[in-house]
Amino acid sequence: MNITTRTATVVAAAAIGTALVAGCSDDSSSSSMEGHSMGSATAMESAQSADPAANFSDADVMFATMMYPHHAQAVEMADMVEGRTTDPDVIALAGEIAAAQKPEMDQFSAWLSQWGQPAPSSDASSMSGMDHGSGSGMMTDRDMESLMAASGSEFDRQWLTMMIEHHRGAVTMAEKEIADGENPDAIALAQTIVETQNEEITRMQQLLG
Repeated sequence: MNITTRTATVVAAAAIGTALVAGCSDDSSSSSMEGHSMGSATAMESAQSADPAANFSDADVMFATMMYPHHAQAVEMADMVEGRTTDPDVIALAGEIAAAQKPEMDQFSAWLSQWGQPAPSSDASSMSGMDHGSGSGMMTDRDMESLMAASGSEFDRQWLTMMIEHHRGAVTMAEKEIADGENPDAIALAQTIVETQNEEITRMQQLLG
């Protein structure tokens, strides 16, 4: 074989080898990309199924819808304390109630929005006719007017008595959510409500003497 022929053979072999390597590389890259795409889709599906907000039941919707106006009334009662009493324990407790329940109202509203439900109402009348309405501990308009008209020790007595009843209603509603709810975050908040409001009931009973 002369030099020219040998050189042509080497060049041809090198070209074939390069093509084979490129082909393998393309196949590997393609397979890798397909695998990555499939993996990403699977990961997204898993993330969606793991999203706590995606899991809810009628009980969760009822809990958020009805606890919102319930909390709204508690905050309203807490705000009445200013200028009507000088008892530091009542003032401190009212501040704690408002500080805890205002963010929880925001959470109820956010959940209902995520679940495609109507926005909650702070109007106490929105609870009438619903399963949680009876025994909910909600004050009537007359109760609220009486409380607003009181001051000093009489205000303290009425406020503590009414708030105990109000808290007991919240605990009952939260216990129903724990038993019947499906959304893990809503159930967790219900458990917090049971614990904190039972503790506050004990404190208020002690203040009443």
